[in-house]
Amino acid sequence: MTDDPHWPRASTWLTDSTARLHQSRHPGRPDLVVLGVPAHRTSLSPTGAHETPGAIRAALQRCSTWVTDPGLDLAELTVLDLGDIDEPDGPDGEHATVQAIRQYPDVPVLALGGDNSITYAVARGAWADGLVTLDAHHDLRDGTSNGSPVRRLVEAGIPGPRVVQIGIADFANSPEYATRARDLGVTVVPAAALDDRPMADVMAEALEIASAGSPDARVHVDLDLDVCDRAVAPACPASLPGGIGARQLRAAARAAGADPRVVSIDLTEVDATADLPDQRTVRLAALCVLEVATGVLLRRVAPGGRA
Repeated sequence: MTDDPHWPRASTWLTDSTARLHQSRHPGRPDLVVLGVPAHRTSLSPTGAHETPGAIRAALQRCSTWVTDPGLDLAELTVLDLGDIDEPDGPDGEHATVQAIRQYPDVPVLALGGDNSITYAVARGAWADGLVTLDAHHDLRDGTSNGSPVRRLVEAGIPGPRVVQIGIADFANSPEYATRARDLGVTVVPAAALDDRPMADVMAEALEIASAGSPDARVHVDLDLDVCDRAVAPACPASLPGGIGARQLRAAARAAGADPRVVSIDLTEVDATADLPDQRTVRLAALCVLEVATGVLLRRVAPGGRA
């Protein structure tokens, strides 16, 4: 691709910002931490999701840092990429993920999966006490897999009434897990309920529930891309026709980044090795990285649109 000094790439923003922090004698506090968590071995469906963090970073070279509305440049945001967790599957890998995140207790963390099993360790690392998922599935299965992180987090202490699940799909769950969600007090927003509601409104309500109205809450947001229509997310093993659209997912990502109660976010369930030649799923995940970053920048934007 042709380089243009007047069109800075998002990939360069990520690498250069990280390099400046590493090289500085007095590094400041980053505005956002990025961490790859390439878990895949406990997935219920065979997946190459361990290839996805690198694929997302590579896809950022196709994007710029300019946000047309409200007129912001992500170059104003300091981001630190910690690289990938080695061997993230299993207890030792989960412990390493937790410890990596806890180095930055007051900085929002964006984790690049990997399958949905990473939600457990990422939320635990950020000391989350509330949870919002965008997912076609309840993820309340027994055991340890990409189908169990919500159950594990509730058992670890997040109250069921502070869990909101957005985009739960028909023909993707079972009566048993629907009953578990109801009995735990989980708020479920079915995919069909999103047809006539702006995602910003849905997210605002969900974050209020997950935080129990407290400004000091610590909420984790799980962006499982299989919540999307299969036309826009074909590289998600469990995505179905009829899921949410790319613009809806991106709106949710920006809303999560913008809310100061959100301390951690993950992007999961993309198998980069199964994407179409145009890389539409990986590119959507990369755009979600930029939407989260835009939200984080908006946390400190003054009236008038200048950071």
